Amino acid sequence: MATTATRSKPSTRSTAKSRRGSGAVRGSGGGSFAGESPELLQDYFHEMTLIRRFEERAAQGYTQAKIGGYCHLNLGEEATVVGLMRALRKTDLLFTNYREHGYAIAKGIEPGRVMAELYGRTTGTSKGWGGSMHMFDVESGLLGGYGIVGGQIPLATGAALAIDYRSGDQVVMCQMGDGTTNIGAFHESLNIAALWNLPVVFVVINNQLGMGTTVDKSSAEPELFKRASAYKMPGERVDGNDVLAVRDAATRLVEQARNGGGPALLECVSERLKGHSVVDPAKYRSEESVERAKQADPIANFRAQLIEAGVLDEDTAAEIERKAQAEADAAVAFADDSPHPDPSTLFDYTYATPVANDSRRLPADPVF
Repeated sequence: MATTATRSKPSTRSTAKSRRGSGAVRGSGGGSFAGESPELLQDYFHEMTLIRRFEERAAQGYTQAKIGGYCHLNLGEEATVVGLMRALRKTDLLFTNYREHGYAIAKGIEPGRVMAELYGRTTGTSKGWGGSMHMFDVESGLLGGYGIVGGQIPLATGAALAIDYRSGDQVVMCQMGDGTTNIGAFHESLNIAALWNLPVVFVVINNQLGMGTTVDKSSAEPELFKRASAYKMPGERVDGNDVLAVRDAATRLVEQARNGGGPALLECVSERLKGHSVVDPAKYRSEESVERAKQADPIANFRAQLIEAGVLDEDTAAEIERKAQAEADAAVAFADDSPHPDPSTLFDYTYATPVANDSRRLPADPVF
């Protein structure tokens, strides 16, 4: 049941943001974009570029000590992020790992709120208490970035069970890194999702490095999509640098789950342009692997393909890039101007409802 996905067949999904239109790129002149809406292709390019510029500003903010804790960036994975999010409806639910800034933006959260969360400000998605690894926004359907490796997988499976129990039409997408496929919760969750035919799509972002260890050295079966076969669920591998291939594969599996077809596993193969986190110099990477990642840059390649197909010209591409930079800069300005949480609110979100005798002792306070 495990297969390698390609972009030979267009999606049949109908959404508010239709990828077809009267101005669709058609025929041999459109190349691989035949049948695609030029406006939507430009929209994809803008969103991918915005995520790149946002993450570059986040890296800068970290070096300026405006962002604390850990910080993991989506640099090099923008095509995967946008392709996956375009397969979801607004009402669908998303669970991610700690590399989630781009997903938050692509799921519909205003970039300023995402940056404010990184800065620990009250206007952030989690009022500044979550930070980089713990984005959360019920309205957009982002039910958490999770710092514990694989911590999101059982929760996503439980959310899919709740949807099934209520006979809802939502689908859960659960994103994770390649290293996560080696933990027990991954196998336990896929097993129960298959047994109960739950509406969840598990997505492995295979950037070919689990921190500093290659997939080949950490996984006995490095083609991770094949693990779906153990649970009799569909498994597909797709080129994570091709936004349309990711969108089409994800859409097919999401709609299959929505229509009662059960869970699936999608592996998106991409390249990580930088280290595991902003403080990782990635000394373990060879010059060849770094150069390969640069050559696979999804934004630069998509830009060139759009220009070659006549969807963009240099001036239009440059204008989109300027717009994305301005939006990222505006997100930083919004975060800079937002207030810090008051220390008196430190314990406000320890429990969802009041708990008798809960401790509100600060570190310097006496025990008795």
